[in-house]
Amino acid sequence: MIGERYLNLLVLAALMAVPLWALAADEPFTITLATRAVILALAAVGLNIALGMGGLVSLGHAVFFGLGGYAMGILASHAQSYTPLELFGLTIEGTKSMPVIWLTAIIISALAAWGIGLLSLRTSGVYFIMITLAFGQMFYYFAISWSAYGGEDGLSIYVRNGFPGLNTLVPIEYFGLCFAVLCLALLLNARLQGSPFGLALNAARQVPARVETVGLDPMRLKLLAFVLSGAITGLAGALFADLNRFVSPTMFSWQLSGELIVLIVIGGVGRLMGPVIGACLFVTLEHWLGGITEFWHVFLGAILLLIVLFARGGIVGLLTGKEGPHV
Repeated sequence: MIGERYLNLLVLAALMAVPLWALAADEPFTITLATRAVILALAAVGLNIALGMGGLVSLGHAVFFGLGGYAMGILASHAQSYTPLELFGLTIEGTKSMPVIWLTAIIISALAAWGIGLLSLRTSGVYFIMITLAFGQMFYYFAISWSAYGGEDGLSIYVRNGFPGLNTLVPIEYFGLCFAVLCLALLLNARLQGSPFGLALNAARQVPARVETVGLDPMRLKLLAFVLSGAITGLAGALFADLNRFVSPTMFSWQLSGELIVLIVIGGVGRLMGPVIGACLFVTLEHWLGGITEFWHVFLGAILLLIVLFARGGIVGLLTGKEGPHV
């Protein structure tokens, strides 16, 4: 068995080595695939804070992913058309600056997570799952009917947004930017796990009554985790929209929320690198098997079934010999 710390370093090194090899081999599409895996991993890292640490099984996290994407699409489209955005009597100029777009995506997603969490956390178990799913469907159908920004057809952005000092249209440079953001999110996640907040959140997941006896409010702990989770997932949505230079209502779909949960379960719930391993496996299967058969999800389902039955700690637990937390 390998130590989890060494496994984490190995995964990051492998994830960085693939696009470097692709750059040397002049395979830009492989770099794009690696970037897609990094962004999905970032979204799953966000969800893993709520799911792995807080025990919150959310089927509505695509809401935050979609909000981040539409924040990018709306701001960039107004910059593209040189028309200001009129919102609640305010005139807001569009922008193609990634830092500004990221900050907007994080704030909007965090506020949405706060509102959704206040209502959803009044319930638990299957009721929590269904309420988050309902919010996801509400945003999905709203996006379909939002004709000002493409409606069902989505919204295209012709030029990728800019980041100071980088040419984001160069695949390896955009990969490096997304990889750096993922590393920062992983560092935040690692610090949270060992912090007093993380320990209290873990206790609230297992024995909320005991947490209350020491003067802490389990709902507030879970709400803060939900807000942090939504903010990170929203940032991933903005990066994903910039990668594709396109946003559409499918970014709000419950299938995407389900895929993020699958990534975490395959990699390992509550494990630092669980979402990264799950995302890399997902993108690899999607690319290789998707070119052979449109039913490649059958193989993904078989892997998920085997892990649920025989490796409750996911791939990380299988390699390290340590079972993860039970949700």
